[in-house]
Amino acid sequence: MGATPPTAAMPPLAVLVLGLVAERPMHPYEMFQTTIERNEDRLVKFRPGTLYHTVDRLADKELIEVHDVQREGNRPERTVYRITGAGRTALAHSLEEILATHPTEYPQLYLALSEAHGLPRARVIELLGRRLEAMRSELDALRTGAADAAERAVAEMFYLDIGCRIATLSAQVDWLDDLLGRLEAQSIEWLDDPGSPYRTTAGARDTDGARNTDDTHKKAADA
Repeated sequence: MGATPPTAAMPPLAVLVLGLVAERPMHPYEMFQTTIERNEDRLVKFRPGTLYHTVDRLADKELIEVHDVQREGNRPERTVYRITGAGRTALAHSLEEILATHPTEYPQLYLALSEAHGLPRARVIELLGRRLEAMRSELDALRTGAADAAERAVAEMFYLDIGCRIATLSAQVDWLDDLLGRLEAQSIEWLDDPGSPYRTTAGARDTDGARNTDDTHKKAADA
């Protein structure tokens, strides 16, 4: 009985593994080395153990199959895998799902920004400055990588993600840099500003919350 391709997009590491063996048959160690050499670990966070586990799962689902078993000298045998027809279908389906859909994501930066007013203005300025320094460093590295790939005449289709990363990161850097400037110029209100009306409101909210909690505990004790 043939394998049934998954109906939903597969996990990122499974997509990466199928993409590798769709190029040519590989053994798991070669998959890992190829990923590192291409810096494709930027696409999926994983360790060698998780990659081997993913290979086993794909083989169990008949999305890849044994192509050859190699042995050199006293080294352990290496099983070389190739993609199956069902694997190619599953890979295509996953790529189509991921490219076409726009799921709601929950980046930690958005959460931190929404609650940043709970920190002193000076501390937020310090932390955002530190973050912007790291983001600019990453942006420089991405631009250098893209320029190097172009210089080596690597077809752009093989590193489209870098272009998207550069555009997204550039926009975030510009927005955060503007925010930092407004915080430093105090043109944006902040909770710890002297005489801030929001400070009183927040304090009242905290007091009400504490009172409600105390009432709940008292009722529980009386029950």
